[in-house]
Amino acid sequence: MLKFFLVFILGILLSIFLGFPILKLCKKFHLSQTILHYVDKHSGKSGTPTMGGWIFILSTIFSCIFFLTEDYLFSILLLLTMLGYGLLGFLDDFIKIKYHKNEGLKPYQKIIGQGGLALVISLFAYFKIGSELTFFGLSLDLGIFIVPFIIIFYVAVTNAVNLTDGLDGLASGVSATYLIFFGAIIAVMSLGDNYAVISFALAGALIGFILFNCFPAKIFMGDTGSLALGGLIASLAVFTKLELIMPIIGILFVLTALSDVLQVGYYKKTHKRIFKMAPLHHHFEKSGVHENRIVAVYIVITMVCGIATLLGYFAVAGVV
Repeated sequence: MLKFFLVFILGILLSIFLGFPILKLCKKFHLSQTILHYVDKHSGKSGTPTMGGWIFILSTIFSCIFFLTEDYLFSILLLLTMLGYGLLGFLDDFIKIKYHKNEGLKPYQKIIGQGGLALVISLFAYFKIGSELTFFGLSLDLGIFIVPFIIIFYVAVTNAVNLTDGLDGLASGVSATYLIFFGAIIAVMSLGDNYAVISFALAGALIGFILFNCFPAKIFMGDTGSLALGGLIASLAVFTKLELIMPIIGILFVLTALSDVLQVGYYKKTHKRIFKMAPLHHHFEKSGVHENRIVAVYIVITMVCGIATLLGYFAVAGVV
């Protein structure tokens, strides 16, 4: 357990240490975010540096170097997946900055990129990890259908995390909380020390990043960070066969994505809106709730879901 604490602290320290030079570089090269015109409450944030995701991506990788034990293959692949999704997000951010617009890659281009990476991982999972899903001691074998399931899972998770990145500190705060509890479950169930190390390393790196990303944000994570974050969250679930746990602890990722899907679908059909603005956190913001309060409530809800899930696994393990 000591190494989990140490890698968590190292992640925080490295993130703070790398944050200042990366922030300086982003300012020097004018890597700034363009804000959508209809997000009126955030118009003052236009020009804020982006691509800050490199802060916690690099901090996580460097932290893990010192604490990963034997059987590096799966752990390296997991980190490479995070890096792959991060590079896809970097391309999206680069196009936005180069052409001074909010839209980077076309939605279908993003889906192809996300799905392509997920296909590689799903085939690896099928042949090397297995085709089972587990849920509080129960097991379900999907056979070959695990491949399309994992592809859909990756696309859903990466886009859900990406959509959650809409307020200062929201995606980073919720994800850090999620990863602490997910890492604890991995440790309690002995599903692989390396996976727990990676989970705690990223959680720590995100907490360090929040110092730069909390309101008012000095830097945004950009799609570079949100896609990398979603890719690693999905990978941890797939590699530990805990895909069905992710929507419980990450309930707010699910609700964020669901609110966006419902809004778009309902508007196309009726030309009316369910929410004042989607995703859900923007609805609350439009209702007069300050973004700091929204972020705090989202973190608390994630914490409650994490505690409940962890207690469930303690019961399965016979600890309580």
